[in-house]
Amino acid sequence: MAGLQDKRKFYINGEWVAPAAPHDLEVIDPSTEEPVAVISLGAQADTDRAVAAAKAAFPAWSQTPPEERLAHVEKLLEIYKRRAPDMAEAITHEMGAPADMSLGDQVDAGTYHITNFITAFRDFDFVKPLGLQAPESMISHEAIGVVGLITPWNWPMNQVTLKVAPAILMGNTVVLKPSEIAPLSSMLFAEIVDEAGLPKGVFNLVNGDGAGVGTQLSVHKDVDMISFTGSTRAGIAITKAAADSLKKVTLELGGKGANLVFADADEKAVERGARHCFYNSGQSCNAPTRMLVERSVYEKAIETAKRVAEETRVASGHEPGKHIGPVVSKQQWEKIQDLIQKGIDEGARLVAGGTGLPEGVNRGYFVRPTVFADVTNDMTIARQEIFGPVLSIIPFETEEEAVEIANDTIYGLTNYVQSQDGARRNRVARQLRSGMVEMNGKPRGAGSAFGGVKASGRAREGGIAGLEEFSDTKAISGWDVEAAGMAQAAE
Repeated sequence: MAGLQDKRKFYINGEWVAPAAPHDLEVIDPSTEEPVAVISLGAQADTDRAVAAAKAAFPAWSQTPPEERLAHVEKLLEIYKRRAPDMAEAITHEMGAPADMSLGDQVDAGTYHITNFITAFRDFDFVKPLGLQAPESMISHEAIGVVGLITPWNWPMNQVTLKVAPAILMGNTVVLKPSEIAPLSSMLFAEIVDEAGLPKGVFNLVNGDGAGVGTQLSVHKDVDMISFTGSTRAGIAITKAAADSLKKVTLELGGKGANLVFADADEKAVERGARHCFYNSGQSCNAPTRMLVERSVYEKAIETAKRVAEETRVASGHEPGKHIGPVVSKQQWEKIQDLIQKGIDEGARLVAGGTGLPEGVNRGYFVRPTVFADVTNDMTIARQEIFGPVLSIIPFETEEEAVEIANDTIYGLTNYVQSQDGARRNRVARQLRSGMVEMNGKPRGAGSAFGGVKASGRAREGGIAGLEEFSDTKAISGWDVEAAGMAQAAE
């Protein structure tokens, strides 16, 4: 990615167009602190133009046969895979993910989600019987309309694909506002959409910040739904902004995941949990940042977590290898430093890491992998989402206490359980107040919905649930089953 890229244009109605008024913003490479591109922040006129294009395209697109929409997304996936190296490079430059991780995980997350949506959509019934008790009553899934998609910087393609693919498959038209901090991958995604040949206006992209384009989409009378992933604070603001127009709002927000490590956990449980916490430099809403450890194995767990932190190499995103890269921005770096210092000030035991840049580093937004022990659940580092490679270890005596500590948070995204006792795992999983529970290192199955409860929002993204999220349901009585069967046979 040589030189400063000019990325000021927006993708509206099938064309790359200049902004209504110039409002430049530099995209900073967090590994080098150097600008790599210039974008423009959109104004009301740009948002209006994109929404108008999406609104005009909706009637025809929503009535397009599902198999035709599926063919477009299958083509999009084919091009996405071909452009994977370019996408990985863009993500490394914009948010600092190390080159190997960017290609293998960041980009591949998009491939994974689009593939799972294609699988789910092939068998999706848009019109289903209500039940045997009402043979002439049907439930129909209908496109919602124009959908505003607001996505974050930490997993750019993960979130863009979780929203764009199901929205357009279900017959909606979209306006995407990616994070202004990390917009380059989404602009490349717009190039992929363009090559895939979607009709004009089905997909539109306008760069901007939350106060600008984000708010404009949230209040816009012609936007029928907002799907947002980001901070809980911003999610609350969007919900309030959207209230006057009564649009549908789905939110995927922050987390403060608890990882319950029982004495009978497998020998890799603590190491696995610490590595997961530091993964993506701690910039994942589902990171297991609170490690709750049964007292009899507590000190041993601390030593293991300390070793993992000290073994975790921190280096430029442009280097190959399994290290972690920088956090995304100076603002994020300073916030994390303040919270690490807060942990020290409030009496947590600093076991590894701490404030300041890693040894031998003098530029880039790098954070030392940090472990705190003897954390109590009322400490700031146990309450706030840090969004950096910072692990808080909390002891517990009983299963009941572990569940109580885990649930004592405003968040409810992902929790984790480590135990060889299957009955206990099942019992605890049902008691944890979160949208997801992962146990003994087993990932959620393909097509599982991603989402939380409480201050983590209640969106459900991925698979069949993710398709249904982008539809309205309609109850129809007096359905002529025979006529419908004849029409289906004719097709």
